[in-house]
Amino acid sequence: MAIARKRQISLADTKYYHCISRCVRNAYLCGEDSLTGKSYEHRRGWVEQKLFSLAKIFCIDICAYAVMSNHTHIVLYVDDKKANRLNDKAIVLRWHKLCKGTPLTQKFLQGEELSSTERYFLSQTVIQYRERLSSISWFMRVLNEHIARKANKEDKCTGRFWEGRFKSQALLDEAALAACMAYVDLNPIRAKAAKTPESSNFTSVQKRIEGAKNSKQPKQLLKFAGKPRKFMPKGLPFELKYYLELVELTGRIIRDDKPGFIESTQLPLLERVNISPENWLKLTTDFTRVFHGAVGKPQSHVSYCEHLNKKRRVNYSNCKKLLA
Repeated sequence: MAIARKRQISLADTKYYHCISRCVRNAYLCGEDSLTGKSYEHRRGWVEQKLFSLAKIFCIDICAYAVMSNHTHIVLYVDDKKANRLNDKAIVLRWHKLCKGTPLTQKFLQGEELSSTERYFLSQTVIQYRERLSSISWFMRVLNEHIARKANKEDKCTGRFWEGRFKSQALLDEAALAACMAYVDLNPIRAKAAKTPESSNFTSVQKRIEGAKNSKQPKQLLKFAGKPRKFMPKGLPFELKYYLELVELTGRIIRDDKPGFIESTQLPLLERVNISPENWLKLTTDFTRVFHGAVGKPQSHVSYCEHLNKKRRVNYSNCKKLLA
């Protein structure tokens, strides 16, 4: 039985989540369909462009993504503090970029005088919009619905395009976050769709490498802020150069099947999050096979389950084995 989304999201434990959406049809979401020979490569651009546009509207940042032939991987950061900081007008303006809103919200933006009753109902609507703009469920709903409508129109058909729901995993600490991001960024290489990270089209790692060449970080993606500090600025809690080295090295191991090479290499990130090379290889090779729910060190996993009143701790043994 599917687990309610509210029982998978706990911002008190983590603001990082890995989301996966799969196409339900035999026809490919993107790429080339080997059965018909028809190319859907252009649809990758649809997903990427919509992702970037939604990140500007929602209070949600993109950490990593990979648009594959029949599914997408996205690692998201929920910036609920930003949603709470925005004033009512900013919230309504953002929501109107997605939907028409209501006659009341339109009246509010036009600067018309509101009665006390109207102000009350407006405040309730703004609360709802504020929650939605920091909701992963709404982010993925808008993204997937947009792509489904465009694909159905192009295919001249109707019906379901995606599986019933997207899957989400809570990433409870740095180790889980780094492992998942590397797993996502290396998807095209594992699928033999690309030979190197820089040639992996429609992935976040390609965007980051392009930016790194110019000593910049892509504006569309959540930036790397370096090592964690007491008053850490918003951003991924490790350094960009080490992450790119990590992805390159991990990809080389997976591609050439040389686990011994990583044993003789000490990456600062691996030392800091305290994962052995053997466990790191396992994590970045079979992330979604090994884990089917929240991912993090045992103590983080226990706290997450307690906050959501979960009696069954599905991933605890694997977390303890690979991340302890």
